[in-house]
Amino acid sequence: MSIAPTELKAIGTIDARFQSYNIEMVEVTGGRFWKPYPRTMRALDERDRYSARLPIDLANARLRRLAAALSPAYVRVSGTWANATFVADTDSAPGKPPPGFDSVLSRDQWRGVIDFARAVDAEIVTSFAISPGSRDADGVWRPDQAQNLVDTTRSLGGRITAVEFMNEPTLAATNGAPPGYDAKAYSRDFRIFREWMRRATPETLIVGPGSIGDAPSPSGSGITTRDLLAASGPGTDRFSYHHYNTLSPRCGGRDDPALALSEQWLARTDATLATYRALRDAFEPGKPIWLTETADAACGGNRWDKTFLDTFRYLDQLGRLARAGVQVVMHNTLAASDYGLLDEGAFRPRPNYWAALLWHRLMGTIVLDANMVAAPYLHLYAHCHPGMRGAVSVLAINASRRASSTLTLPHSAERYTLHAARLQGATVQLNGKTLALSIDDELPRLELRTASAGAIRLAPETITFLVFPDAANPACK
Repeated sequence: MSIAPTELKAIGTIDARFQSYNIEMVEVTGGRFWKPYPRTMRALDERDRYSARLPIDLANARLRRLAAALSPAYVRVSGTWANATFVADTDSAPGKPPPGFDSVLSRDQWRGVIDFARAVDAEIVTSFAISPGSRDADGVWRPDQAQNLVDTTRSLGGRITAVEFMNEPTLAATNGAPPGYDAKAYSRDFRIFREWMRRATPETLIVGPGSIGDAPSPSGSGITTRDLLAASGPGTDRFSYHHYNTLSPRCGGRDDPALALSEQWLARTDATLATYRALRDAFEPGKPIWLTETADAACGGNRWDKTFLDTFRYLDQLGRLARAGVQVVMHNTLAASDYGLLDEGAFRPRPNYWAALLWHRLMGTIVLDANMVAAPYLHLYAHCHPGMRGAVSVLAINASRRASSTLTLPHSAERYTLHAARLQGATVQLNGKTLALSIDDELPRLELRTASAGAIRLAPETITFLVFPDAANPACK
């Protein structure tokens, strides 16, 4: 198979902050979050899902340096715990939250979020509390707490770029909302929220619904996205949804890592997007689509999510969604539990971080049509290069466990190939050299190899970026 980078046509553009990430609200406040897996492969007790953690140190120099290397980005501070977080107007948090809330966000902790975002060129996305403490005696949502967060942000010199009313309203009744919360209650509350937003902070984008799944849960506590949208009517600036390929063992998942490179596994991204795109078209036509929370497995990630095995899904998902026109993808998380781009103890890069860095440096905002017929397990995506006029970058993912693929290049290219000695290992190599921070926490140089014109081999279980500096593609000028 040959590739002609000069002739690839533009099929769309993505947000400059397309590649973004989440820092969960519970990371900021401290509390019980998904417990990392034990070192030994003993059976997991599903009742032992959480472990206590201190607030994340957003002033950490290594964390800021690594986050800044992925900027510009959006940092979403939300998650299930945000649905019941009280916003205090004091620098230190009270000993326990007021009735109707589960945790407390202090002024000093939110200052840390604002300072972090400013330092790394990330724009803040968040959501508001919707638990019983945020409601009046009749159970109607009040904007008092939301107003407090907006006022606090302004007083600290910060800015909230976008807001989802709540986290995952399809699971509202089990995620902090009052018992019996339904689509009718959501419609009433969302209208109050929308009217308040237009008055209090009109410059902030309304993003929603931010739901996950489109069917009621077996317990009957879920609400369909269709019901939410039909009840509330149009009113968002961006249409958002969440997607995980599966559930982790913490929540009952039993997936086989042998399936993680299969088309069936990778194509789950497409299936979920198709569901939500149809809902967008029906209820919020024309609104840009944001995926505001995603990773391989919900509930903290699968055991292999911190290894090179998940890097295939991570990059393939970015490629598929950019090609499909999704504007923003927010990975969950930057640095917490097993699905973090960085480990949560020392903030050291995991394989997905190195993949994110390569995507950031090589794949620009203009998306090209590389949808040519490929060999089985070979996935190709193309973008204009972000820093060289006329240059084209191609991402070639060989997800086969045994078979090589061959690409014929019309002229020479810069080659960056990721591979690992162990697919489920935490170490990844770029063109044969292990990627690691220096002793001074400097990022390594991403050294290229020159691929001459003609046929090149893509080994099984490898990911290759090819940059064509001389492509002179008209769409990339």
